[in-house]
Amino acid sequence: MTELLIKTFIKNHGDTENPSVRSTYGKFAGKVGIVCNVLLCVGKFIAGILSGSLSISADAMNNLSDASSSIINLIGFKLSEKSADSEHPYGHGRYEYLAGFMVAALIIVIGAELLRDSISKIIHPTEVIFGILPIIVLAVSILVKLWMMCFYLNIAKRIKSETLKTSAADSRNDVFSTTAVLAALIIAHFSGINLDGIMGAIVAVVILIGGIGLVKEAMSPLLGKAPSDELVESIREKILSYDGILGTHDLMIHDYGPGRMFASVHVEVPADMSLVDCHDIIDEIERDFLANGMNMLVHPDPVVSDDTETGKATAALMEIINGIDKRITVHDIRIVGAPEPKRVIFDCVLPPNTEHTHSEIRDTVTRRLCEKYPDCRVSITFDDGYASIPKSSAEQE
Repeated sequence: MTELLIKTFIKNHGDTENPSVRSTYGKFAGKVGIVCNVLLCVGKFIAGILSGSLSISADAMNNLSDASSSIINLIGFKLSEKSADSEHPYGHGRYEYLAGFMVAALIIVIGAELLRDSISKIIHPTEVIFGILPIIVLAVSILVKLWMMCFYLNIAKRIKSETLKTSAADSRNDVFSTTAVLAALIIAHFSGINLDGIMGAIVAVVILIGGIGLVKEAMSPLLGKAPSDELVESIREKILSYDGILGTHDLMIHDYGPGRMFASVHVEVPADMSLVDCHDIIDEIERDFLANGMNMLVHPDPVVSDDTETGKATAALMEIINGIDKRITVHDIRIVGAPEPKRVIFDCVLPPNTEHTHSEIRDTVTRRLCEKYPDCRVSITFDDGYASIPKSSAEQE
């Protein structure tokens, strides 16, 4: 059914890399969510009144909040379509992330309200009237929410949307909550045990736990989520595929919304490469990345790798660094003051959770280099690994 709806309502549905098509997917998902949740809310509200069940009425309000969430998603995808302007030169793609955060926050609010009402119902229980209509409404709601979960996941996978993954998780939580409400209604009828308030409280706790997790997930891209290892590795391999590129480092990626990535990276080239040839390679790299949806700024770093005195000193440094920790990467190595006294200058990126301190590394490198080059001086700049690329300085020799 999902495939039929997509083919019917989304033009060029296969071109998901197109921002316009992607936005159409998002808006379509929002409209489907609004229609389904409003209908479920009306049905449960009527069933709740007829049965006197707080948990059914609370579930109806939960569906009303889901409809509001779908409206937020719809607005988020619509606003994310806006082009860049003077105040927002990187576009408005993060509206989609903001919409996801608002949906997650709304889930927590609904969970808290439901928990409060459920506790009140536990303290002051009221009779729940069993009826066929509430049973049918709840059963249909479970089936609809299962379908909506699959529907959201299908579209989220197609357009790689974290916002719709959040909506899918919310629909999954609704399946649990409505199932619990239905179970409480049946148990109360056949056993006489009133579990309406208890089931409502359990549902509320499940919703709150899920909502907190969704808030954390939604906040990540807004705060500046680290790129995946797969993305970093793919960028490294692509850059190294160009002739003349010896290594890469200092990759930084800024996510301004799906399809709006800006990045910068340093690439290492032979020191004897002409400026014209270097520019041609860098220009080609930047054009190729832009064609694939990433605005990449490339900075060249010359590397001496021949058998000169500088090359030998560089090799000695790399041997020392690898002896400390092979995960440590270095770049921008410069040897000045040759032949004597030497000053070794380089940048260093430490792996996460390393046990080595800056002073320890500086002392070890200085001591070991002085054994080979007496009176040499070492100057190290420790960089933050915003998006660590495994190797550098001619791929760590």
